[in-house]
Amino acid sequence: MSAPGSQSPVAPDERPGLGESGNDPLVLLELIQRLKVRDVMTADLVTLPRDASMQQAQELMRQKKISGVPVEEKGRFFGLVSIDDIIRALVAGTIHESCGRHMTTKLVVLEDDMPLSFALRYFDRYHYGRFPVLNRDRRLVGIICQRDINRALLVELTRELQRLESVSVQRGGEGAAGSLYLLREFPICKYDFENAGKAANQIKQVLQEKKFATKVIRRIAVAAYELEINLCVHSDGGVLSWQVSSGRAEVIARDAGPGIEDVEWACRDGTSTANEWIRSLGFGAGMGLVNVRRVSDEFEITSKKGSGTTVKAVIYIEGGVA
Repeated sequence: MSAPGSQSPVAPDERPGLGESGNDPLVLLELIQRLKVRDVMTADLVTLPRDASMQQAQELMRQKKISGVPVEEKGRFFGLVSIDDIIRALVAGTIHESCGRHMTTKLVVLEDDMPLSFALRYFDRYHYGRFPVLNRDRRLVGIICQRDINRALLVELTRELQRLESVSVQRGGEGAAGSLYLLREFPICKYDFENAGKAANQIKQVLQEKKFATKVIRRIAVAAYELEINLCVHSDGGVLSWQVSSGRAEVIARDAGPGIEDVEWACRDGTSTANEWIRSLGFGAGMGLVNVRRVSDEFEITSKKGSGTTVKAVIYIEGGVA
């Protein structure tokens, strides 16, 4: 295990001073430089000792809906058990053996006081889903994934967007029939089950704050949730985007692979390519696209095997807000 760079490791939390216009190209860069790993990481960890069995790790991951379990004893970090480790143990018939024998030990770690920019560079360099976070005493204090970073940045940028929307309302520019009312994008990571559904919940909260009709909120939330879970389970990750304009809401899920070979088959009740591990977590029942199509006024899938998939759901908003 090695820590990237000589500075101490990672976190983000504080909000930088934003310019009055909100258009300063340095706003995002300033935010990234000010935040540290400790501000973004997940500190409430679920861990196992080395003598715990891989089966115990599998069950813990299923119960907590997480995709990796750190192995540590008295604060000392030894390795990580991932979904891939569990699958290999199931195939090899070693699921009853200890985590200490089958955990991943060749890991890159971050330190909790590193600037967020360090974490971003290492996600780009290594393409890992998450990094363990250690403090200066080399004790495990957290886990950071791309979703943690995206969420922290999104919160800060959303605050500025809301400020700009408020200014627009005061000037009488928002809410016109042809204008863009709302726009959000949510990066979704593969197998990020601990965060699965959070984007849909944020969308639902915004709609409730804007006082949209309950039945409209329910339909949009269902479409967003099912598409978010599909990105998490069946793709290599992607982006869930959502916008409301001109009397219609659009929820769009885009990913870069692996694509759908038979779209018609994928839209049938109960059809799913999810493996037994995914099903044991309570996902992959084969009703996702079916439910999205059911709540949509317009439904469209564009996919090519090996080239990704785009799913668009459109819900008409009769009368706009309640």
